[in-house]
Amino acid sequence: MNHLLLSMISALALLATSALAADKKPDDPYAPPEKSGLPQVSVKLDLSRTALVVIDPQIDFLSPNGTAWGLVGKSVEHNKTVPNLVKLFKAAKDAGIMVAISPHYYYPPDLKWPFGGKLEHAMHGIHMFERKTPYSKLKSGSGADWMPEFKEFIEDGKTTITSPHKIYSPIVNDLNLHLRKNKIEQIILAGMSANLCVESHMRYLVEQGFEIVVVKDATAAAQLPDGDGYLAALINFRFISSGVWTTDEAVRRIGGSS
Repeated sequence: MNHLLLSMISALALLATSALAADKKPDDPYAPPEKSGLPQVSVKLDLSRTALVVIDPQIDFLSPNGTAWGLVGKSVEHNKTVPNLVKLFKAAKDAGIMVAISPHYYYPPDLKWPFGGKLEHAMHGIHMFERKTPYSKLKSGSGADWMPEFKEFIEDGKTTITSPHKIYSPIVNDLNLHLRKNKIEQIILAGMSANLCVESHMRYLVEQGFEIVVVKDATAAAQLPDGDGYLAALINFRFISSGVWTTDEAVRRIGGSS
């Protein structure tokens, strides 16, 4: 009798454990660690010296019609990158802070480079961000054009649009000059793609003495058999920047709420 009772109790315990396991959501690979091993840095925005910098807010990266959608689309949709960027643009414009765009363009001479990294070859192979000449008008709706959702913010006559970066970092464009001329010291960083241009901009701007916060759900990255670019970027955002915020947190901070 006791043996039968113990068997029934064991069976019920096993069923309960199985039910709990079934209800438990799989671990989110992008969630921050429960206990960070890094120092916690407090960032207090001074809006008079803060800029929102958005990298590559262009169709080829962010639209299902873009040439890179097959590489980054799942990540863009998972993070809700496009609506989150709209929220950031609106918050920045409402607060009157500087907004700068660091775009990506390739012209015919760029496509004749005799060597390059694997992602460079990939971008050229799918004709990302191609334009006919530096002085021709940007073709509306082309892969190099802004996402339609962003045009009211970018084309308002107040947004700074820098010269293009060519590979990943802003070392070859005039972003740093524009930021310094506007006496900017703090940067809220967003855009595409997380482990390439966003991370390279972060690294360069940190080295230039800026205080950087990255908005983690206002970016995305390629997910390939070779690795998850978004996960790789998140790790380095945590290690290098002064803060990694959600869009909602960034909007609240820009709006003046601590």
